[in-house]
Amino acid sequence: MTQIKAAEVSKLRKITGAGMMDCKKALQESDGDFDKAIEIIRKKGQSVANKRADREATEGVVLAKVNEAKNKGAIIALNCETDFVAKNANYVNFAQSILDLALNEEPSNLDELKGLKLGDSTVQEKITEQVGIIGEKLDLAYYDKIAAASVTAYIHPGNKLSSLVGLNIETDPQTGKDVAMQIAAMSPVAIDKEGVSQDVIDKEIEIGKELAKREGKPENLLEKIALGKLNKFFKENTLLNQAFVKENKKTVKQYLQEQNKELTVTEFKRFSLNI
Repeated sequence: MTQIKAAEVSKLRKITGAGMMDCKKALQESDGDFDKAIEIIRKKGQSVANKRADREATEGVVLAKVNEAKNKGAIIALNCETDFVAKNANYVNFAQSILDLALNEEPSNLDELKGLKLGDSTVQEKITEQVGIIGEKLDLAYYDKIAAASVTAYIHPGNKLSSLVGLNIETDPQTGKDVAMQIAAMSPVAIDKEGVSQDVIDKEIEIGKELAKREGKPENLLEKIALGKLNKFFKENTLLNQAFVKENKKTVKQYLQEQNKELTVTEFKRFSLNI
């Protein structure tokens, strides 16, 4: 059997992130050939991935970040099976490397992100490698991006919830953070009522009518009552019309206009795990 030096094991570990014993075994099996050893580790990851394909990966991290110019942002969710793994620094750093790649390359969708090169292999191949190293099912479950004159990212403590918000005018960092935290806390469905889909509107009207009917309201008033409930829905679930969480006597729109009369939200994203 080929004698494997500690320096070679350490080098392979830096390349793959695999454990020392896994790296030593892979080098022994490949007679010291690094390329073959890397392939052995990758195949192990694929084997573990196949075995754990039916497992639920409901834990993980949700991370968001903006570029240096603060005019673009990206958000990803990398799922795993246990909270123990999700809190591991190496796991978080791995997710961060995917987020950095997404921010720099701006892929158009999740599948495109999975196909991008991360080092010497694709993102999806790297994820499969990590499955073999960690021993849990991993899944890059979500990716999205925004671009605006001013973009702010917010990651809620614990890395389970993140948000991005784009504003139409460059503004101070605190204003952007306040709105990003509002989005994280209140989970709006749209920026304003004009952004709410007709399907959602129709559903809310139907729910309003049904509730009014159950309360014994007259048939000829059901539509009017439902529209009143719809307006309440808009107020509670559209970002600009929501009560501002830091000062609930004003709306988010009023808060923004206090900073600049022309200031408004152009786009936002929000994603969470288990909360």
